[in-house]
Amino acid sequence: MLHVDLDQFIAAVEILRRPELAGLPVIVGGRGDPTERAVVSTASYEARAFGVGSGMPLRIAARKIPDAVILPVDAPAYTAASEEVMQTLRAQPGAVVQVLGWDEAFVGVDTEDPEAYARGIQRAVLERTELHCSVGIGDTLVRAKNATDFGKPRGTFRLTAENWLEVMGHRPTIALWGVGSKVSKRLAALGIETVDELARADLDALAAEFGPKMGPWYRQLGRGDGSNVVDDTPWVARGHGRETTFQQNIVDPDEIARAARDLLAQVLEDVAKEGRPVVGVGLKVRYAPFLTKTFTRRVATTFDRDAVLAEVMALVAKIEPDRPLRLLGVRAEMEMPDDAREGHTPTRGGW
Repeated sequence: MLHVDLDQFIAAVEILRRPELAGLPVIVGGRGDPTERAVVSTASYEARAFGVGSGMPLRIAARKIPDAVILPVDAPAYTAASEEVMQTLRAQPGAVVQVLGWDEAFVGVDTEDPEAYARGIQRAVLERTELHCSVGIGDTLVRAKNATDFGKPRGTFRLTAENWLEVMGHRPTIALWGVGSKVSKRLAALGIETVDELARADLDALAAEFGPKMGPWYRQLGRGDGSNVVDDTPWVARGHGRETTFQQNIVDPDEIARAARDLLAQVLEDVAKEGRPVVGVGLKVRYAPFLTKTFTRRVATTFDRDAVLAEVMALVAKIEPDRPLRLLGVRAEMEMPDDAREGHTPTRGGW
């Protein structure tokens, strides 16, 4: 199977609309104003050379590159470009396409020459959208996904059981798809710092740290093992969420409650379009300067907006009094259809 990943996707879409920006350090984030609280959504390769990356506060990115071109996020434009790419992938001979996000997808295909097929995908995407992509080739989804990193930009790379540890073994565990900074730190506390060490780790120790399901799963990741099936079942969101970063910290309980109600109203508009009941709610708070906490609770299955509001306000009551907030987010989880492939819809703002 193949993993197709568009190169610097959001920045590339913006450069297509403004060709004069080609070769310049381009940063996309928030409303394009580095004096506001916002984070980088993406950066061009020229900006990345200065250490600017996704999730970095926009003001810090602007300090790193004072002459950078900083643009506001234009989600509809990226959605339209993504749909063109995915239609192109589905049009390839024998392709089964599993969309992972705006800028990436797995492609399942039966071919004796996956490199040639990958190059064909790259040509087709470029001809239709003027966007470049990298393609990872693997005998499992994990290996294909990780292989893409070695093909960037505009190239291809293959990872299989034969070369997995040769290529990946010496790398830190955070290089694996599915291992973030928190998990990698917990692994390091167990003396597991490289992919090879994770591949050979003691299952009992992993299960004790991460649980009987996740512990073995992390060792499986270390070996690059797992599913080799691309699933094109239509993706169904498990929930919807919205969040807002306050330009000035807020403390007043009434102001916090109003913000939560406003966010929930937007969330419930998204939920209503799905026609599925709410089964859980969540609240994300970020205290100044940057401590984030998340509260969740299951709720009785309901379509009742007032009932959902009451559950969210119960979570709001958990916010520490008199402690300044810089961000607030609200999420609603929905009942899943029996035949759905479960997924997450990211909050507008990152949650």
